[in-house]
Amino acid sequence: MPGSPLVRLALLVACGAAFVWLTASSLPSVVASHFGVAGDANGFMPRGLYLRFTLGFVVGLPALLTIGSHLAIGSPRARINLPNREYWLAPERRNETVSYLRAHMARFGAVLLVFLCYVHWLVVRANETQPPRLSNPAMLGGLAAFIVFALVWSRSFLRRFRNQPTGQSV
Repeated sequence: MPGSPLVRLALLVACGAAFVWLTASSLPSVVASHFGVAGDANGFMPRGLYLRFTLGFVVGLPALLTIGSHLAIGSPRARINLPNREYWLAPERRNETVSYLRAHMARFGAVLLVFLCYVHWLVVRANETQPPRLSNPAMLGGLAAFIVFALVWSRSFLRRFRNQPTGQSV
């Protein structure tokens, strides 16, 4: 997909916001919005408040993480803590390293956004039943997938920066 990681994330955020907006229209006027361990609804809020909260969370959290890190990492005085940081942040490699870090954070933000949209979809589905009940297998499956992604994402980050290419020094 063309464009910078921020442009791609902005498009995904717009799609996520549209998804939440459109699917929230099928919710009842009082939404079951919090569920206990067994999946039973134990917290409710008006649909308008749920919509504002969910839009703020689905749009705000990934955007804050991605844009905040994008701006912080780009600062010449940024204190970036990396394995072998002297090598990876040497002037001749700094731009490439910063670009990778920005893209890597944008990937995390994108997957977080998809996960939050998935949780919203589960809430919409839970509110289609009476009494409202969240599907524990679906929630745990989505959470497990997100955790696996986060572990793979972290490992790829460490693998990239743990070792500097052979024969190269600062």
